[in-house]
Amino acid sequence: MDSQFGLMNVWAQGDFVTKAVALLLIGMSLASWIVILIKALDVIKYKRLAKHSQDFWHSEDFATALNKLGKDDSNPFRALALEGREAAAHHRNTKAHLHDALDVSDWITRALRNGIDEFTARLQTGLAILASVGSTAPFIGLFGTVWGIYHALMSIGSAGQATIDKVAGPIGEALIMTALGLAVAIPAVLGYNALVRGNKFVLTKLNSFAHDLHAYFVTGARVQSGVEATVVPLKKG
Repeated sequence: MDSQFGLMNVWAQGDFVTKAVALLLIGMSLASWIVILIKALDVIKYKRLAKHSQDFWHSEDFATALNKLGKDDSNPFRALALEGREAAAHHRNTKAHLHDALDVSDWITRALRNGIDEFTARLQTGLAILASVGSTAPFIGLFGTVWGIYHALMSIGSAGQATIDKVAGPIGEALIMTALGLAVAIPAVLGYNALVRGNKFVLTKLNSFAHDLHAYFVTGARVQSGVEATVVPLKKG
C-alpha cells in the first residue's frame, strides 16, 4: 500500500483528538482481551472442578469427601461444603444468638446462599468491562470517523481541490476509525456472551451441589432426584 495512505498515515496526519480516540480504542481492546482470557481460564477451571465434585459423594465420611475436593481455597465446591459444615456446627453448638429463631434448615440455606452469592459476584467480575466495551466502542470509533472526515473536508476545501482522488484517501482513512471501533466491540460482545453461558453452567452445578449439601446437613443424607428417589448416606466427620 502507498505510504500516503493507511493506518500510519492516519496516525501521522491525525490531531490530538484522532490519536486520543485511537489510543482509547486500543486500550479498550487490550482490556477486553485480558478479561476474556482470564475469565475463560477461570470458567474452564470451574467446569473441571464441577465435573470432579461428584466424587465428593463417593466417600465414607465428610472428611474424606472434603479431601477429594482438594486443598485449593478457590474451589467453590470445597468452600461451599465448608460453609455448610460451619453453619450446621454453629447452629448446633451456639444457643445465644438471634439465629436460634431459625430452624437448622433455614440457617443452612442462608449460609449456602450467601456462599453462592459471593462466588457469583467473583465469577462475574470483569464482565462489566466487556459489556461497556461492546456497547461503546462502535460509537467511539464513529466519533473518530466524524472528526476525521470533518478535518479532511476542511483540508480539501482550503486546498480548493475536490477531485475523487483527493477525497477518497482522507475520507477512507477516517473511516478506518469506524472499522477499528467494530474490531474492538465484536470480540468483546462475543466474549461476554460466551462467558455468561459458561458462568451459567458453573452456577447451575454449584446450586445443585448446594442442594445436596443442604439435604446432607439437615437429614444426614444426600437426596438424589431422578427416576429413583434415593438417599445416599454419608457419615459426618
